[in-house]
Order: sequence, then C-alpha cells, then structure tokens
Amino acid sequence: MRIRNSAKAIIVEDGKLLALKMHENSGTYYILPGGGQEHGETLHQALRRECREEIGADVEIGDLIFVREYIGKHHELAAYHSHAHQTEFMFLCRVNHETFAEGTRLDKGQIGTEWIPIQELMEYTLFPRALRTHIMSYYENGNTPIYVGDIN
Repeated sequence: MRIRNSAKAIIVEDGKLLALKMHENSGTYYILPGGGQEHGETLHQALRRECREEIGADVEIGDLIFVREYIGKHHELAAYHSHAHQTEFMFLCRVNHETFAEGTRLDKGQIGTEWIPIQELMEYTLFPRALRTHIMSYYENGNTPIYVGDIN
C-alpha cells in the first residue's frame, strides 16, 4: 500500500471559511481546497497548483496548522476506500483577490465555492466532519492539536 500526500488550504476571512461545494450521489457537501501532491512537487507547489485549479486564485501559504491521516479501511466508505492511506497537510492561507475567479479544473462533483461562517460549521457537511471542531477551536482560542489523527 502506498501513502499519498495531500495539501489543503484553510482560508478564513471575516470569520468565514472558504470551501469547495460538492454535489455527488444526490447530496451536497463541502471540502477544503487542495489535493494530491504529484511526483517532484513540494507540498507548497501542490497546494498552489490545486488552488489555481479549484478556486481560480493564487494563495499565500502560511503555517501548517493540522495534519490528518485518512486510512480508508477505518471509515464508512471502507468498501470503496479500503486501499486508501492519505496524509493531509493543512496550511493557513490567504487568497489573492486580484487573481480570485472561478476555478479552471474543478474536481469531479465540484459545483463551486462557498464562504461558510466558522460559527456555523457544525451545521454544514464539511469533510472531514471531525475537523470542524478543530477549526472552530483554532479560531476561538488557538488551542488545538496539530496532529488530528485518522479522522473523517
């Protein structure tokens, strides 16, 4: 089994988190911008590329604030993801509004982007679901672990 690295952006402005809005299998949900690291890329290069593709913007990458593992066989989609093992590195980012537009290479199922109020995160289906409380805690008091483990 191969472990795949992924870089994700946590972009917050005016108390709102920028998320990709997805629609698949008759359901709407949200995920963070970002994606898989390609061979030869650094995590920062991967994140910049993914943000250009998905949100149509350049980003300024800041601190690493969360590391999450996803071991597919431990979660509800084990029938489809039992082979998956991914480590996600989540960085604080700022979006360059001069370059902000619609993405050029949207993910499968992506129907747009949306700014979600941090205080209302628990009302949204944002994956990984367990990350919602960590994001809220980080913005409320800065107290949260960097390694959040194998969560979904």
